[in-house]
Amino acid sequence: MEGERWDIAVVGCGPAGLSAAVNAAVRGRKAVVFGGEFCSPKLQKSPVVNNYLGLPGISGENLRKKFLEHVRRLNIPVRRLKVDSVCRAGDGMFLVAAGDRSFQARAVVIATGVTVSRLIEGEREFTGKGVSYCATCDGLLFGGRDVAVIAHTPEGVEEANFLAGACRRVYFIPGAKTAVSGLKPEVEVVRGEVEAITGNGFVSGIRLRDRELAVDGVFIYRETFLPDRLVPGLALNGNHIKVGRSFNTNIKGIFAAGDCTGKPYQLAKAVGEGQVAALSAVQYLDRVE
Repeated sequence: MEGERWDIAVVGCGPAGLSAAVNAAVRGRKAVVFGGEFCSPKLQKSPVVNNYLGLPGISGENLRKKFLEHVRRLNIPVRRLKVDSVCRAGDGMFLVAAGDRSFQARAVVIATGVTVSRLIEGEREFTGKGVSYCATCDGLLFGGRDVAVIAHTPEGVEEANFLAGACRRVYFIPGAKTAVSGLKPEVEVVRGEVEAITGNGFVSGIRLRDRELAVDGVFIYRETFLPDRLVPGLALNGNHIKVGRSFNTNIKGIFAAGDCTGKPYQLAKAVGEGQVAALSAVQYLDRVE
């Protein structure tokens, strides 16, 4: 239901996130996990995992099922929602926004996986100035104007269709492996590699290899993410979240674990960091109560 309140919200349902949720629940804390339609696709695609202690030769899919079964046994809910932002909400709570829905939590563990390694030229410069990562959040700001959707994930189709109901023109620029089926007829598909997002203080266009498009807004969808876009003010080390020994971030009450904290991108590291982050979040709640 809307306005749900939790002790700990875990953003990401890969090994780090599921480990964090399990360890929070074992210590009596009310935890919820937010993730995509399919938890831990990277693990599912691994034919054999040989370096996870005690389970030599297990398939990634079987290990993924064991992780999820552990979560289910503890009655930890997994919300199949993409979190768009996390921010302070007052009364010691954080507001977790996912599309048109919102949730509250007293502590947050970020476990969203590998971060963006290479941004589009101009992307960071124009984030919040025409570049967005959520059409349902920001799309109405571009009503009656021209926008572009750069899609490397299936959700780009749904978001482009949403924008088509508000914007004058919507260009859909798919990634190499992105399907375009299901798009509304008024959405124009443009093939090509985006080289830069251009503008002067605010987005005014996109430059592709062989053409330019005049647009006022650019919506980007990819598997990876910008950590400081998810949590404004979050300190980074390169493109990874900067954490301390307790996997605390620079924002009190927010912790991070797994690939989003940096290399090595290893399963055992992610599970261990998830555990420590959850223990730290529980200790944080014990102190502030």
